[in-house]
Amino acid sequence: MSQDAIVMLKADHKEVKALFREFQKASTTPARKESIVKKAIELLTMHTYIENEVMYPRVRALLPELEDDVLESYEEHHVADVLITELAAMDRSDERFFAKATVLIENVTHHVQEEEQDWFPKVREGLTRTQLREIGEELEAAKKKAPRSPAQPSALKKTVDAVIS
Repeated sequence: MSQDAIVMLKADHKEVKALFREFQKASTTPARKESIVKKAIELLTMHTYIENEVMYPRVRALLPELEDDVLESYEEHHVADVLITELAAMDRSDERFFAKATVLIENVTHHVQEEEQDWFPKVREGLTRTQLREIGEELEAAKKKAPRSPAQPSALKKTVDAVIS
């Protein structure tokens, strides 16, 4: 039995939020913070890809009344993708590395809160359990082919194409 799409996406959120909490601890060393950023880049690249490729288009088609929410989410992903791309090209010796990581954390945290508190409840109310499981299957399949780094050509191109179209 496949997992519900919202349950899957919330599990991704939980994993990223745990990394963010560790990054923000005063006792976390700069080397560990750099490692956390690299792991967060990987997770966020995969996560935004599967949402952009599967979740948002499917919800947009099934629940047209949520189109404005979907378009806003695409834009929030675009901002995160820009920060991720810049961070991926940096290392902790850059004076702006930790500041940029903090801005990414703030941006993603805002996006996750909106999704979990506002958007997911609307989606759950509007779709059936079967539809959410079917989307979950599609998310799982997309995750297997998702880019792990913004350097992989399909990661950002898909996001930009999705927003433009």
